[in-house]
Amino acid sequence: MTLARAAAAEAIGTALLLAIVVGSGIMADRLAQGNAAVALLANAIATGAGLYTLIVIFGPISGAHFNPVVSAVSLWEGRLTCARCVVFMLAQFAGAFAGVAVAHAMFGLPVLQISARVRPTFGEGLGEAIATFGLVLVISLALRFRAEVIPMAVAAFITSAYWFTSSTSFANPAVTVARAMTDTFAGISPGSVPLFVVCQSLGGAAAALCARWLLGEKASAPPELHDP
Repeated sequence: MTLARAAAAEAIGTALLLAIVVGSGIMADRLAQGNAAVALLANAIATGAGLYTLIVIFGPISGAHFNPVVSAVSLWEGRLTCARCVVFMLAQFAGAFAGVAVAHAMFGLPVLQISARVRPTFGEGLGEAIATFGLVLVISLALRFRAEVIPMAVAAFITSAYWFTSSTSFANPAVTVARAMTDTFAGISPGSVPLFVVCQSLGGAAAALCARWLLGEKASAPPELHDP
């Protein structure tokens, strides 16, 4: 697949992911009538279902990363070239902002917003490190042994992480930065973004090292997965 098509898949997929996350958050918040648990449940189910579908359809084109941490780990493991990794990351951030804007437009909200939802605690940062660690570990190990189950495994893990992590599992720097631009149920204040991104990066790096140790000599990427 050409770089242009792969980058487009990353941008479109990330945009749709953010539209799902933010849009379902807005809808859930409106319909739940103040019940935060019901709103979070609806948001989690919609995100998991949408993520599964996006990975299935875009996986054969770009690998369906939708996440700079996943792309960085793929570079480190030898599945992406440096140039392709950079292009993927740019596409992911651009797509993420587009997805947030589309979600706002669908629900008649101002397209440009800044979130006031503060998430500043150490516990929430730890939640992001754990969520990203788990996500990268799921991908790395499933890719080695059961690549066909990655869409379901990733979607299931993220759905569960909405509930077992204190941060509700952003686990993605592009998603985190873009969600600072929505003052809705899914938002995060710009001041909370650096903590989340640092913890996500640390969690992803720890998972990559852990996967390499667990796999031993099998840690290197299969030849067919290397970037052409």
